[in-house]
Amino acid sequence: MTATAAKGIKTVLHPVSDLAAATAVYTALLGVSPAVEGTYYVGFDIDGHHIGLVPDGGPQAITTPVIYWEVSDIETTLADLTAAGATVQQGLRDVGQGRRVAEVIDPDGNVLGLLQDR
Repeated sequence: MTATAAKGIKTVLHPVSDLAAATAVYTALLGVSPAVEGTYYVGFDIDGHHIGLVPDGGPQAITTPVIYWEVSDIETTLADLTAAGATVQQGLRDVGQGRRVAEVIDPDGNVLGLLQDR
């Protein structure tokens, strides 16, 4: 595995139009109560993965689910992906608790999320 190879899928964010209705459906699907529950976000932790529900796509205005790949070195991975032809959708930023994220768009228009925990 290279220094920029992904460790695996860590988080998937789903845009939702009705947070309460989506929370009920995902609670039934996953069989667990939300680990994070607010008016701006609901998140579930299951088997080392995080499933997030984002009302109206949140500040990122996502319109489809976004998968976040866990990486060891987000700066290098971001540079390698852009050198390979991806374009930056949202640059590197700290989202709290030592977590940094960024999003790129692959040549077919798919959004790839990158995530590094410190």
